[in-house]
Amino acid sequence: MVSVNVRDNNVDQALKVLKKKMQREGIFREMKLRRHYEKPSEKKAREQSESIRRSRKMERKRRDRDGF
Repeated sequence: MVSVNVRDNNVDQALKVLKKKMQREGIFREMKLRRHYEKPSEKKAREQSESIRRSRKMERKRRDRDGF
């Protein structure tokens, strides 16, 4: 459960903090995915492509860090 304290009636700052927490928790992403039904085959393909993208990104960062 995400909660935010409002200090000194500063609602704008509290909304900013709430959005940041929701982004970190992945709530926005989950809401977007649940907007429409996703077939199991589509879900599997999406997760596989995300996995490939993550591994390529990690490999690229490792090469940059090691100086290759």
